[in-house]
Amino acid sequence: MNYYIITGASRGLGKAIAEALLKDSQNKVIGVSRNCSIINKNYRHQPLDFSDMAGVEHNLHKVFEPLPDAQKIVLVNNAGVVGEIGYVGQSQNEHFEFVFDVNVVVPAMLMNMYLQSYQHRQDCEKMIVNISSGAGQRPIDGWAAYCASKAALDMLSQTTQAEQDLMQTGVKVFSLSPGVIDTDMQEQIRSADEKQFSNVQNFKDMHQNNGLASPEEAAKKVIQLMKQPDLAKEVVCSVRDF
Repeated sequence: MNYYIITGASRGLGKAIAEALLKDSQNKVIGVSRNCSIINKNYRHQPLDFSDMAGVEHNLHKVFEPLPDAQKIVLVNNAGVVGEIGYVGQSQNEHFEFVFDVNVVVPAMLMNMYLQSYQHRQDCEKMIVNISSGAGQRPIDGWAAYCASKAALDMLSQTTQAEQDLMQTGVKVFSLSPGVIDTDMQEQIRSADEKQFSNVQNFKDMHQNNGLASPEEAAKKVIQLMKQPDLAKEVVCSVRDF
């Protein structure tokens, strides 16, 4: 069996990835999210609220079962938030903690537990796919916490891959930018005040002109990378690369 641990699997890109994988009876999905929106005999829901750090710490071990029959085990850190859109100096301090907890700290903890559980397994393929963003590679006004958190996720991925290479575990790590997807996050971005995000009109135009990828289209690209990891030349990569 192939096992896929997917965070944020109740909606958007995470749900689209999970549903596409579940079309193959050889795949099992462990969905990690607050709510369950998928019913399938090969799907297991593990409830976790990433904004509740105490709850995450107490329940994280439940995600990672022994999986003795696994031929492939993939962790997809998909859950993420843009947080409050606004300029540094005009934001609540709690906003930065929330965005970094969800976008960096919890993914790091999941990676840590995944590697503790499976990195020494020699009988199966092992992969971590962190869903990043092009925003982690360039500044976008109003998105400081999001940009910085995705930059941190990119570096976390690169460092982890370097460590796994040194230990020769065979684990592959990617930080993948999936493009601009028509999700709830995009709705939030389009509703931002132009004084807090100067580029908001471009996002409104993109939506109006059908310039957003559907979650299903983006999911196909993520799955393509999981099936053909050699498509990515670097740890930090984009769906535009393949």
